[in-house]
Amino acid sequence: MRFIDLNADLGEGFGDYRITDDSALMSIISSANIACGFHAGDAVIMAASVAKAKERGIDLGAHVGFPDLSGFGRRRMQIETATLAQYVIYQLGALAGFARVADYPLTHMSFHGALGNMAAEDEALAMPLLRAVQSFDPRLIVSTTAGNAIERCARVLGMPVACTLLADRAYHRDGMLVSRAKPGAVIHSPEQITARIRQWLTDGTLTSIEGVAIPMPISSILLHGDTEGAVALAKQIRQEIENTPGCEIRSISRQRAANV
Repeated sequence: MRFIDLNADLGEGFGDYRITDDSALMSIISSANIACGFHAGDAVIMAASVAKAKERGIDLGAHVGFPDLSGFGRRRMQIETATLAQYVIYQLGALAGFARVADYPLTHMSFHGALGNMAAEDEALAMPLLRAVQSFDPRLIVSTTAGNAIERCARVLGMPVACTLLADRAYHRDGMLVSRAKPGAVIHSPEQITARIRQWLTDGTLTSIEGVAIPMPISSILLHGDTEGAVALAKQIRQEIENTPGCEIRSISRQRAANV
């Protein structure tokens, strides 16, 4: 049996503004990555997101990024590494506070947007950021794309890792994400996204933007909550997984618990 986590980046509104139907998505996915107030989210949204995750019984993760509300955390920022490490702890602490009040565990974390891309490319950045995560809670599972600097550094540090496939993002032949600044980086067609998931479920590969089939050793599939039609797309992806013989949706923490 192959266990696959289906997760989404959520809680990405701010004040009266909302990006997607988080409640509907939480009824479909097995893990939620919640914005912690820097690239999106606020105290009220974080508290509500934790409550919804607990109600649905899904994994709760922290999605940390640059302090960039107006750019949604997708603009590269030049900030001292030591300061960024403190920003990571600050964001983890914010969501963990609401999780503690709700008596619900924080199970994993991931880096959002430009911060995640920069750390994925550079071990000199990834290592201190991950040390900050580890100092906060060494049990937190690090969710990231496979084969990048974040995964390598996390494994060197002995941290639990879950590699994920970004359903709506294009990859280069080396397994790195295509920059959002380039044409074709974001895949908008639901049919194309579903076909990519079906390809991975069938033979474990994904076709890169260069047209090369690359192996994807992952245990999780990520859907961006701000993707147009995210709820319908999540339903399609879930159906693809459930209709594939030998596959079952299971959150990353439950996958890990089963392997211990």
